[in-house]
Amino acid sequence: MGYRPGVPLLPEARGPLTEALFAALVEAPAETLTLPPVVADDPLADDDLQLGLYACYELHYRGFDDVDARWEWNPALLAARAAFEAPFEQALRDLVPWPAPVAPLDTDVALREISDPGDGPSLSRHLAREATVDQFRQFLVHRSAYQLKEADPHSWALPRLWGAPKAAMVEIQADEYGGGRPDRIHAELFAQTLRAFDLDATYGAHLDVIPARTLATVNLMSLFGLHRRLRGALVGHLAVFEMTSSVPNGRYAAGARRLGFTTPEATGFFDEHVTADAVHESIAAVDLAGGLARQQPELGADILWGAAALTELDAAWERDVLAAFDEGRSSLRQPVLA
Repeated sequence: MGYRPGVPLLPEARGPLTEALFAALVEAPAETLTLPPVVADDPLADDDLQLGLYACYELHYRGFDDVDARWEWNPALLAARAAFEAPFEQALRDLVPWPAPVAPLDTDVALREISDPGDGPSLSRHLAREATVDQFRQFLVHRSAYQLKEADPHSWALPRLWGAPKAAMVEIQADEYGGGRPDRIHAELFAQTLRAFDLDATYGAHLDVIPARTLATVNLMSLFGLHRRLRGALVGHLAVFEMTSSVPNGRYAAGARRLGFTTPEATGFFDEHVTADAVHESIAAVDLAGGLARQQPELGADILWGAAALTELDAAWERDVLAAFDEGRSSLRQPVLA
């Protein structure tokens, strides 16, 4: 099939699961799809499992140029995706305890407690104060897995909400998509940042070097977004995402400027999030998450669990990246040159 601009090719396989999956996907859709058993000691850090799941989810976004679009809803592929999802979701539930119930009116307070970063090591402080240009580029490559499709996973919630929570989410998402201006879409702003740092800004260009921990943070959003039963978790995820964005993005902008990347293209993405997410914070916590908890109290614990899952996975990712920096090695699967 011909090349479609903005649509990536399948990445390289990372083990028996993805070898079998990708070999099937480049062929015409079939009634059966045979994969090895999905076995992983740590599903949250297993490259084969996380890449396989990411690829299955990607068929619901832009897809892959070398994969027939009919695979998206192929029953055999959906069964395979479920086999990837089961250990991933179980590992999340093992990692993140089910939260104690809170009154719907206290949802925003509970979310603020979950989102409190504490006094531990901070990747954003490292990038602001002492990261090298190479380390900053690594950070951007990690983030490209999500930021080049920013807001899309959360938008799956829109048809599953109604009333005030839906209006609150639309207000947030409209800003994420540039308020009607293509050049202000946040994914496009991030692409500009990649180019300013002399990195490939093509959608999916860095997938081969992005490790499992990073893919897991993106798969978390897709898991929540593609399952209506997890809509509360998706709302909690988005709420904490917005509540914890403004301060780190200010540090990222400061770090970029410290390293000499001072153009609007280099810092515009970060500067935009400092401003926009400061506004979104209250909307996300009170109107969206709090509004959904008041409207559907049975989703209150789901909202808090989704928020806590984001916090835990992001913390694990930060620890891995900082450990690599401390040890003088790349935090990516392979070094990326400008």
